[in-house]
Amino acid sequence: MSLFRKIFGLKPDHSEEEVKSSERGKYMPEIKLPIDEKFTINFKGNGGKFLYCENLNEIFQNLQSIIEENNWNDTKTLVLDEKIKEKFKNSNLNTTTKISDSSIFLTTCENLIANDGSLLISSKQIFEKRLPELPTNFVVFARTSQIVENIGEGLRGIKSKNKQKIPTNITTIKHFKSNDEKDFLSYGSSAKNLYLLLLEDL
Repeated sequence: MSLFRKIFGLKPDHSEEEVKSSERGKYMPEIKLPIDEKFTINFKGNGGKFLYCENLNEIFQNLQSIIEENNWNDTKTLVLDEKIKEKFKNSNLNTTTKISDSSIFLTTCENLIANDGSLLISSKQIFEKRLPELPTNFVVFARTSQIVENIGEGLRGIKSKNKQKIPTNITTIKHFKSNDEKDFLSYGSSAKNLYLLLLEDL
């Protein structure tokens, strides 16, 4: 375009340049969002529902609100992790270890991935189960200290925390919308109706 301007003596179109510079500025790498803010934006963009909690009491209160809002009082909740079962033992959940009996899955995760708003999970949370086998409704308990920039950082963290035995079945959950709302990029993945209970621990 600048070559044509030189030949024909056209004046630069300032409005066009301003648009370009503002668009470019929007994606400039120097403008870095805080990692927690980036995760929140991307997670919500994926269709996830996010509840920030300052303490465990708020976690339990918000869990009860989620159950009431969705009329899940008579629904069985799948809990595979004994530590989670112990932590939420006073939450009046009707828990089970059988997938066929459950409509909700209560779990933790390995990490929260900021750059794409996904959740990194492993055999510590889902054992050897595949995501499509698990209930559609997920309630995930996580801490702000679990937020990492990208999957590579999350995988390095898993490796360093589990030097004796690295977990298997490592995967990410990224799509939190029903099948009819997903785009072609998410074709073949297992969408989950996901609530994140995020505890501030930093």
